[in-house]
Amino acid sequence: MAACVWSVRSVRVLSEIIHGHVLPAAAAVRHQAGTSRSLHGARAPAVSARHLKQLGVTSLRSLSQVSLSEEPDALYQKLSVRVKGHDRSVLDSFEFFASLAARELGLSLERAFEPRKHTEKLTLLKSVHIFKKHRVQYETRTHHRTIEISRVTGSSARVYLEYIQRNLPEGVAMEVTKTSVEEIPEHIQKPLWDEGKLEPCGQ
Repeated sequence: MAACVWSVRSVRVLSEIIHGHVLPAAAAVRHQAGTSRSLHGARAPAVSARHLKQLGVTSLRSLSQVSLSEEPDALYQKLSVRVKGHDRSVLDSFEFFASLAARELGLSLERAFEPRKHTEKLTLLKSVHIFKKHRVQYETRTHHRTIEISRVTGSSARVYLEYIQRNLPEGVAMEVTKTSVEEIPEHIQKPLWDEGKLEPCGQ
């Protein structure tokens, strides 16, 4: 229960940092003053050093090293997070945590579902050298969970993925698939035979 409360609290703190647009200098002032104000004028809870350490920020000096870039951010049409493991209850708990983190960060959670489990059976001799009729059968079951998020920016995807990867349970594998929208290359937009370089087939 304590771990669940800590996860919810850290997710909310991370959400306030992102949606409140906490800049490096402002973060240092807010930490020293003990209170902060959001863009709408409402008071927000101060971010303690313990919460920053839990979020992976070891010191406020690391926040001051954040650089702003005018380059356009990457856009992903869909972000698919697939985890697999042998313990179904662990995957249920992680699915709840990842869905809660996506909602607290304001991401568009499209769906979270459970694909069909993968079962593998292996039959071996009970004794290596004798009694060929006596055999034993081992069965492994691999459960899967898939979480899909639609219309997300590259910066939001990096923050979300880093946060859930830091809290990934032991014995659970994660696979991330990013689907981005790209412009059609110029050499594909216009056929080459329009420029007289190639002739269409059948002529």
